[in-house]
Amino acid sequence: MTVPGEVLLFFRGAILGFSIAAPVGPIGILCIRRTLDGGFRSGFLSGLGAATADGLYGLAAALGLAALSSFLLEWNGPLRTGGGLFLLYLGLRALLDRSAPPAEGQPARTAPGTTDYFSTLFLTLTNPMTILSFSAIFTGLGPILSPWTLVAGVFSGSAAWWLILCGTAYRLGTMISPAALLWIRRGSGILLASFGLSVLLF
Repeated sequence: MTVPGEVLLFFRGAILGFSIAAPVGPIGILCIRRTLDGGFRSGFLSGLGAATADGLYGLAAALGLAALSSFLLEWNGPLRTGGGLFLLYLGLRALLDRSAPPAEGQPARTAPGTTDYFSTLFLTLTNPMTILSFSAIFTGLGPILSPWTLVAGVFSGSAAWWLILCGTAYRLGTMISPAALLWIRRGSGILLASFGLSVLLF
């Protein structure tokens, strides 16, 4: 049985999106912290913001939008500075947060998700080098007859990773003590601030 070309292209995009999202960097740490503090919805919406940014960069690469690519790379410095400052702010806010963690055995409190989504969308978009990665990978795939199918796969694969990560973090959050949650919050704050400083200094 022959697999239809568009289905195969979708699954290639999904594998690509999952692979790009899976390494746990600042966005992953932020999503874990938000899941533990604000609940699954907060963490997963944060992940969807990153998945949307991956999809947008993937679409630009698939459509061969050279002008957009050149513009983003030209503004790489200011965009990275903005992202670094925002990471530093999020890290310091986590370190200075004095609110009590959820009680042991209780799920994290529910928090609004609009800010969660758009903040990670912004953070992911501040790394224009992602578009070069997509361009290089898409070139290796050869002619792309249906870029929208490929990008839908990229978004779905990325979203699947955030679903797994946030679901696991949420489950673990109901099993660990408030003291451990407090240390995780502080540790995530240090890591986020460190990521922000590294972006600003290097």
